[in-house]
Amino acid sequence: MEPLGWGGIFARMAIQFWPVWAALIVTFAVSIHQKRKLGLYGKLFDSPIGMIGFAIVMFWVFTALFADLIITQDPLVQISSMKNKPPGEAAPEGSSYAYYLLGGDNLARDVFSRMVMGARRVLAIAPAATAFAFMVGITLGLPAGYFGGRLDTGLSFLANLVLAFPVILLFYLLVTPEIRDTGIPIILAAVLFIFPVIFFITLFNSRYFTDPPKRNLFIGITLVLGLWAYSGLAFNMDPLGVWSMDPNLLNVFVAVVFVNAPTVFRIVRGIVLDLRSRDYVAAGQTRGEGAWYIMLWEILPNARGPLIVDFCLRIGYTTILLGTLGFFGLGVSPESPDWGSTINDGRRLLSIFPHPAVVPAFALMSLVLGLNLLADGLREESLRD
Repeated sequence: MEPLGWGGIFARMAIQFWPVWAALIVTFAVSIHQKRKLGLYGKLFDSPIGMIGFAIVMFWVFTALFADLIITQDPLVQISSMKNKPPGEAAPEGSSYAYYLLGGDNLARDVFSRMVMGARRVLAIAPAATAFAFMVGITLGLPAGYFGGRLDTGLSFLANLVLAFPVILLFYLLVTPEIRDTGIPIILAAVLFIFPVIFFITLFNSRYFTDPPKRNLFIGITLVLGLWAYSGLAFNMDPLGVWSMDPNLLNVFVAVVFVNAPTVFRIVRGIVLDLRSRDYVAAGQTRGEGAWYIMLWEILPNARGPLIVDFCLRIGYTTILLGTLGFFGLGVSPESPDWGSTINDGRRLLSIFPHPAVVPAFALMSLVLGLNLLADGLREESLRD
C-alpha cells in the first residue's frame, strides 16, 4: 500500500478519536443545558477561555478513558521493519491496523498508539497525586491559619524547609531507584497517605457531631474504605488486590505529593488568615460552633475559588514534572509510553526523525495549555461570585 498523505493521516486519526468526539458532544450539550444549576462549573461555560481549556482537558481525559478503542497498534510491540518510519507508512501484513499513522520510533513502536496510551499514564498520576497533596495541605493549613501560634510556626517551618530545596533536585532524589532500598518512599507514603482518611473523618465528625447515628455511619464507611485503600497504596498489603502501586509508581506518586503539599499548605494558610476575621466566622463562634466546623464548613467553602484554580494549575505543573522525570529516565518504567519517556527516546534522532519526539511533546504542551486556560476561566468566573 502507498503511504498516506497528511490529509489522510489527519482524517484517519479523527476517525480513531470518534469515542472522544462523542463524549465531548454529550458533555458540552448536557453542561450547557444545565449550566445554571451547576454552580462554578456551570459558570465556566460563560467564559470562552474556560470553555476552550475545558475542551482541551476533556479531550485528553476521554482519550485516556477510551485509549483501548483509539489505539491502532500495541504500544509496546516492536516490528523491526517499522523502525523510524515516517508518519503514514503502511504497516506490515498481519498488523492490527493498516498504517502507522504517526510513524514508528527508534524501537519500531507505533508513535500514535504510544501518544494515546501516554495520556492514560499521565492522567492516572497527576490528578490523583495533586488531590492527595491538597488533602495534606488543607488538613494542615486550616488549623495553622486559624489557630496561629506555635502550631502555625512549627508547620510553616517544616513547609519552608521542604520548599528550600530546588524542586527538580528534590524530585530526582525521591524517585531514584536507589532510594527504594532505604525505605524512605514507604515511610513518606505511610505519613502522607493517611491524610485523606484524617480529613474525611474530621469533616464528617464536625458536620454530624450532634447526630451520632449519621456521624458513626459516615465515619465507619470512611475508616473501612480509607484504611483498605491506605493498606494497599502505602504498603501493598491489600488482601483483595484492588489497591496497589508498584515501587516505581509509588516513588513518583510520593514525590509529587511531598513536593506539592507544602505549597498548598502555604496557600490555604494564607487564605485562612484572611478569612478568619470575616463576620460569618465571628457569627459561627458566637453560635458556639466548633473550631473544625468553622474551618471545614464556613471558611473552606469560601476559599474554594482560589483552591480550584490552583488545583488545575498544579495538575499542569505536575504533568510537566512527570514529563521531566520521564525525560531523565526516572519515569514509572523504562518501556512506559508516558510522554516524557517517549520524548527522551525520540530526542536521540531528533534532527533526522523528529516525529517520535515532536508528537508526545505536542500532546504534553496541549494538555498543560488546556489546564492553564481552564484555570484562567475558573479564576475569571470565581471573581464574579
